[in-house]
Amino acid sequence: MKTEITYTRQGDYNLPDLILPEQDKREIGVWGARRRRYLKEHHRILYYNLLTKCKLHDHLADINEEAEKMYSRLVKQLVEQEGITEQLKAEDQMVWVKQMNSIRDRVTEIVNHEIIYA
Repeated sequence: MKTEITYTRQGDYNLPDLILPEQDKREIGVWGARRRRYLKEHHRILYYNLLTKCKLHDHLADINEEAEKMYSRLVKQLVEQEGITEQLKAEDQMVWVKQMNSIRDRVTEIVNHEIIYA
């Protein structure tokens, strides 16, 4: 199989006409963005390897999906374990909000540790 490379003249230079492969249309979301920032700051080799192989977006989208599932599952489990109910929400909203915020913060730390920064 012979591949022909075409060039475009830019000033004094001939630059190859490169076309990137089709990218996945999935969103990377907040978890994917955190993972991208972490890789870019702390694991540059992995980040640039994924980027140059056009696999970074897929990796970030997969991480986002996995983290979303884990986050939802853990929040649900902790709500059940700690007995936070709709009745509590109706009776004392501030206590309910305080407990839900506490659960969300703890779960965010778990997901960050287990998936994003792993």
